[in-house]
Formats: sequence, C-alpha cells, structure tokens
Amino acid sequence: MVRNHTIMQFFEWHVKADGSHWTFLKQNAAQLKAIGISSIWIPPVTKGLSSEDNGYGIYDGYDLGEFDQKGTVRTKYGTKEELLDAISACQELGLCIFADVVMNHKAGADETETFQVIEVDPLNRNEEVSEPFEIDGWTKFTFPGRKEKYSSFKWSFEHFNGTDYDARTDRTGVFRILGENKRWNENVDDEFGNYDYLMFANIDYNHPVVIDEMFSWGKWLSDTLNCDGFRLDAIKHINHEFISTFAGEVRKHRGDDFYMVGEFWNPELESCRKFLNEVDYQIDLFDVPLHYKFHEASKAGRNFDLTTILEYTLVQSHPMNAVTFVDNHDTQPNEALESWVDDWFKPSAYSLILLRKDGYPVVFYGDYYGIGGDEPIPGKREDLERLLYARTHKAYGEQEDYFDHPNTIGWVRRGVDDIEGSGCAVVISNGDEGKKRMYVGQHRVKEVWTDLTLTREDRITIEEDGFAVFPVNGGSVSVWALAD
Repeated sequence: MVRNHTIMQFFEWHVKADGSHWTFLKQNAAQLKAIGISSIWIPPVTKGLSSEDNGYGIYDGYDLGEFDQKGTVRTKYGTKEELLDAISACQELGLCIFADVVMNHKAGADETETFQVIEVDPLNRNEEVSEPFEIDGWTKFTFPGRKEKYSSFKWSFEHFNGTDYDARTDRTGVFRILGENKRWNENVDDEFGNYDYLMFANIDYNHPVVIDEMFSWGKWLSDTLNCDGFRLDAIKHINHEFISTFAGEVRKHRGDDFYMVGEFWNPELESCRKFLNEVDYQIDLFDVPLHYKFHEASKAGRNFDLTTILEYTLVQSHPMNAVTFVDNHDTQPNEALESWVDDWFKPSAYSLILLRKDGYPVVFYGDYYGIGGDEPIPGKREDLERLLYARTHKAYGEQEDYFDHPNTIGWVRRGVDDIEGSGCAVVISNGDEGKKRMYVGQHRVKEVWTDLTLTREDRITIEEDGFAVFPVNGGSVSVWALAD
C-alpha cells in the first residue's frame, strides 16, 4: 500500500546566505526520506537582487546560479550545478521536488527608462491622486551577464503596469504605468481596491507578449530542473485567468501528474473557494484559513473552543485541494505575515495536519531545523519525527471524530490490513489534563497501546468492546497506537 505523502518546506528566511543550501539538501535527502517526507518544496532557484536575496526579489528567471549577475554567480542557495545535483539526489531516493516560482514582479533592473505614470492611493489603487507625469523607473532588464543564453527576451516598461520608485525625484509611491491597454488587471484580489500591484516592477498580464514569454519560461524551468511540480508565489496579485492557463500549459508540456499549489494568501474560506473555481481547480491552495485557526488557538489557550478548529477551513470544505501547514517563511517572527503559532500548541497543530485523512501536509524547515537570524528559535525535530512516524506507520483507515468537548478533542484512525500495526487514537487538550473514551475496533481487544509522543507513560489495554480511555496532559497532544 502507498504510504501517506508529506511535503517538507526546505527553507526559512534566515538559512545561511553562503551558497551551501543546495549541498545541505543533498546531504539530508536520505534522512528526510527515512522520517517520512515524500516531497521537497525548494525556495526560488532564480537569480535575485543579490547573493543574499531569498529569491522573491527575482531578477533573471533564466539564471539559476550560472551567470555573473548582481555581483554573484551563485544564488543565496548555491550554484546551478549544485542545485541540479541536489534535485537528482532527491529524485533518486523517490523524493519529489516542487520549485517555488515567482511570477508577479521583477526586481533589480539594469537601466532606468522614462515613461508616464499616474500615482494612485496605496490604500485604494483605483483612486488616482495625480495627473499624468513622467518618471525615470527601473524597468529595463537586459541581463548583460547572460548574453541572451536560453532567451533573448528583454523587459521594458511596456511589459509592466506599475512600479514603486521614481529615480528622477528619489520618491516612492504606487505608480500605475500609462500606455495603450495599460490598466490594473481586474482578475485579482480586491484588497486595496485592486491588489494587482504588490512590489518592484509589476508584470502586466494584460500584455500578450508577456503571457507568451511566461509560458515559455515556465516550460523551460520545469524542463531544466526536471522537477515534479511548482509552488506558485503571490497568486492573489496575478490574473487568475493567466494562472489557470499557465497551469494547463505547463501540465500539457510536462504531463498530467505535474503538481501545482498556489499561495493565495486570504484567510477567508469563501475567497479561497471562489479562486479555486476561477482557476478551474487546475491547482491546489495552501490552507491559509486553517493556519489562522491554529494561530488563534495558540493565543487564546483554553478559551478557544477546539470543536471549531476545522470550521471554515479549506481542508474541511475542499479536502482534495487543501495543502495544510502550521507555519511558513512568511508567518515566522519578524516577517511580512507574522502569525507564529505558539510553541505549546505546535505539536497539537501538527497532529491535526499529519494524522488526519484529509489535506496534503507541509512540515516547515523552521519548525524542524530551527530558525536562524538575530532572534533564533530552536527546532522541534524530535517532536516532529515522532508525529511523522505516526503519519507514516499508523495514521491510516477509517476516521472517527470525537469533537465533543471545547477543551479536549480526539479522533481515531482504524488502520488498514495492508500496513501491519496501523491505526491510532489522537487526543488534544488546550486546558487541563483530559481523556477520551474512543472506539478503535473489536479486532484490537487486549492490544496494549502506548503514547508515541512520549508525553504519557501509560500503557492502555483495549477493552472487550473495542473501546479504551485515552488520556492526555493539559495543553498537549498524545498519539496512542499499538506498541511496536
């Protein structure tokens, strides 16, 4: 039987900027496979603003750490050769690779250009706050270090519809570029009136030449990496019609099993559902509403009603399209979307994504290896490995929920015949010590179950009717299963 699949997000904001990351991935691939990881989401592989750029300040999509541009040959993470070596090492072990793809903007232009703009209100991009005027904007991308290898396409202001800096007056703002058919795209999130513009030079997906170039680049990137899928960045700022067509074009080129998940950062379930409809379910989405439920629960403690933890989440409404996560690089402390789930609740949150039947879960590098930077946070490697063990060997079969108390919830997985010893009972408390009497099956009678998290030392014998009482410490999670 196929074992449960799990993604590892293999980076956080503060991984070392010394070019060693791809080598670190290659060195750790076998160990990640051994603990139950099946897919690796790698950070943006393309050349950014500098050797320290995380990749989201994308400069040249055709430079994977090969050309001397922006003061560096390698990217933050290493050279192209090291990248391809790491991908090959992972795939030889059966690990899939999902590459992070940044298509919303470009940064670090090679030259300025003079063109007309209208300044708009940053809080309402549909409201013009100036007459048309000229600026000198950083919008000319010639990629002199690459010398047209792989692509001769040059970017200029006509390929963008907005920018945020006027070099002539050394002034920042949100400037909509003027010209024939120039406007914000309407098929984007409506925050700030229209959220087409996010940062840097904003790519114009009303422009047919741009659309063709991005299709071509997406196919080139997937072929060059020989990756198994894409993680699409910042898609609420990109024309949803383009996203749908892009996914179809790349999948037609690479095969129907080429996987895509999008970062549509909106905590409202209805917005997520609407977006899935708009892209015709061509991609899955990260379950942002669930992340915010975890964050709220971790802050509220016993005042949070655990029976509601999955309400208004994507994994509940669209289980086949939900990529579940606890935290990521944007939600970690001091980052743009900081909403860090408190340590005490983190094991419980991970049990909710790893040990239930629905969703495609992601384990965050920062939670596993720890977070660096000026305010380091240690990883929870041992805790996560115990939960990953339970996911790989125990969390299978029919699921029954016992969401019947605001401070203590539980569920059972009854196991499957194909995986010997599978099946588990999970209990979570956000208050005092608790317990749940749950049915694990009459075929389990007299089996002795122990807590895989090692937070409880009890040995629970399954009763004659297939039930047992499973305890949990206050503010904790216990995962009960047949002792190996």
